Amino acid sequence: MVSAWYMDDSDEDQRLDHQKNPPQPVDMKDLVTLTGVLYWKLNLDSYEEDGVLDKIKKDRDYTYEDVIEISPEKLPNYEEKLKIFFSEHLHTDEEIRFVLSGSGFFDVRDAKNDSWIRIKVEAGDLLVLPAGIYHRFTLDSLNYIKAKRFFVGEPIWTPYNRPADEMPARREYLTSVLA
Repeated sequence: MVSAWYMDDSDEDQRLDHQKNPPQPVDMKDLVTLTGVLYWKLNLDSYEEDGVLDKIKKDRDYTYEDVIEISPEKLPNYEEKLKIFFSEHLHTDEEIRFVLSGSGFFDVRDAKNDSWIRIKVEAGDLLVLPAGIYHRFTLDSLNYIKAKRFFVGEPIWTPYNRPADEMPARREYLTSVLA
């Protein structure tokens, strides 16, 4: 089950939990309100037959999918790619990930106060990051994740590093979340 919390300001290994002391958890309903991030828990044993994923894909117009596997053994230029994934950026399209195995962290900005919220994802978690949200990704200490990625049309995975506040996707995101 996905969990989320406000992060500490430590520069320690990015793969650690980085919980504040005392911890400040973020409820999933609050996560939607604060960030626009959507979440579903899917059954890994039945998602191909139960229709839940198919309905999400149809409702959100996801027409393309692939699988990414991130580990030192599976991803060429692993260390370089992790640095890219962990650089704060946004996309002009949603970022959709369905975790098939392994685990990791998506860090997203609270739109109201710009604080980092860390979201731990594990097998069965489907996360939708809205277009225009500042975010980053890292593995946890297990150093492995396998996930389906979904796209509307052909995949576009162009990161725009912060600052990108003048981009239409960023302005639209802020308007929708801060309304």
